[in-house]
Amino acid sequence: MSRSQKLRSLVYGLGALGGTVAIFATVLEQLYGDPEKKNKLKSQLRAETFQSSTPAYPKWNRNWDHREPVVDPNNNEDKSKIPTASRHIILIRHGQYNLAGTTDAERYLTDLGRDQAKLTGIRLAELSLPYSFMIHSNMSRAIETAQLITESIPKVPVMPADGILREGAPIEPEPKVGSWKPEYYYQQDGARIEAAFRKYFHRAESHQEKDSYEIIVCHANVIRYFACRALQFPPEAWLRLSLKHASLTWLVIRPDGRVHCRALGEAGHFPPEMLSTS
Repeated sequence: MSRSQKLRSLVYGLGALGGTVAIFATVLEQLYGDPEKKNKLKSQLRAETFQSSTPAYPKWNRNWDHREPVVDPNNNEDKSKIPTASRHIILIRHGQYNLAGTTDAERYLTDLGRDQAKLTGIRLAELSLPYSFMIHSNMSRAIETAQLITESIPKVPVMPADGILREGAPIEPEPKVGSWKPEYYYQQDGARIEAAFRKYFHRAESHQEKDSYEIIVCHANVIRYFACRALQFPPEAWLRLSLKHASLTWLVIRPDGRVHCRALGEAGHFPPEMLSTS
């Protein structure tokens, strides 16, 4: 048996590896033959290996919020169930806070954090959007941030604090980070943060006539998780994103359930010396 035949037998003996096996075995033969054929087959092998190793992500789930209306196109009454308005959700991370605090009450905003919140309020006022309401988590830093923002948009109704928006560990991140939380934190916080997503993220109701602009003041981990879930990215990727303090993340939910991101952690309204993440 020739050397190339032995190599071919060896490759097939390794097991069924799909279409790559035949190409790989042929490449081994051509390594001793025509250089042009060898290079061509090497390129072919690389291309096929890349295709076989690239994961196939699922297509967009149109009914991700379980609110897609079932309608008969010939029934006018059914047509009235179809939403016509978009929901704009503007997520704001709280300002910088006292990391030395051991209780929530002690984790109040720093001087820089208060200035950041005020500038974000000014930015929201400059946008001149018809804000529907503002809501915030019940943690001190979020409450204080919302109060400072309100100074610039005093006519926007502020809803009662919602504890479901508290900071936490939404899901074990991928790739794993050695310094992150033990597994029980994800079991403890994950269901709550997912419930918050389902509460606040969905297409508009059919009776909503105009686009809504809703402000939610909460926390970095919560916002990062919301963004991944809303855009149907792997939610485990949330820790790969970074958000500045008092930054804006703007997500739009269209009537047909499509979601797009207008801003992620936008902080261009701050001078460089006011940018912070921790």
